[in-house]
Amino acid sequence: MEENRQKRSPKWVLMVSIVIVVAVVLMNLLWSWAFGQKPTYQRTHSVTQYELPRRLTDRPEQLLKKEGFVISFNSETNCPNYVAWYLTASRAKARSVHRKDEFNGDPQIPANRRVETQDYYNSRYDRGHMCPSGDNKHSRRAMDDCFLMTNMCPQAHALNIGAWNDLEQECRRWAKNYGAVAIVCGPIYDSKSPQRFGRRGHRVAVPDRFFKVVLMRGRIPKAIGFIYPNRNATRPMRNYAVSVDEVERLTGIDFFYQLDDKTENRIEAECNPAAWNL
Repeated sequence: MEENRQKRSPKWVLMVSIVIVVAVVLMNLLWSWAFGQKPTYQRTHSVTQYELPRRLTDRPEQLLKKEGFVISFNSETNCPNYVAWYLTASRAKARSVHRKDEFNGDPQIPANRRVETQDYYNSRYDRGHMCPSGDNKHSRRAMDDCFLMTNMCPQAHALNIGAWNDLEQECRRWAKNYGAVAIVCGPIYDSKSPQRFGRRGHRVAVPDRFFKVVLMRGRIPKAIGFIYPNRNATRPMRNYAVSVDEVERLTGIDFFYQLDDKTENRIEAECNPAAWNL
């Protein structure tokens, strides 16, 4: 009888070990969930990406999917038509990586057409981020992607460090307050022959203005647009606010089309800075 018990002993030890390991794993998962270390939100193909406008057919468009944002690149202006992203509260609060001012050409663009940082030399314009570095501190790849030249537009220095930066910070505040916001921004060209600079084959068109539209999808969805001149903008932010309909009229881009028509028509016709605490 004693001999039989000794033979069963290793199996018994193995079963007990497995139970202990499973129990420890489950306790760690429950602890993480209880104390706020929840999985971060990730965009997947099954999620409706409300930030993406309708595909453009009246101008060149190459969609470039980056870590955390999408660029609609225009090979004629060598600037984005727009850049779109979904800014969550966790992403707006992230401090995992620090800004590293290393601007690079985008490898998704052919080398003979690729804008490089030297194309901006002596242009008197900043390499102005459309999707800002402050929205990409959640991962090193996202930070590197946001410094690709396809995410840049020639921007007046005073606007870049002033009112445009203020609007970027306001968007992060909205993301933290509302949980998430969908954002689209890009250049506006008032002239068919805009000022250009850069090397032959890399000539970059200088925007006259910039737009940004923001969508909050909550119990009561709302949206707002902004138009800034490509120069110093010193008035209060609410003075640059417009309806999304107005931005669509100026850009020819159809924003937030994946909303139901009733909601889309209502929120895109409104311009209510007070609803956004402006």
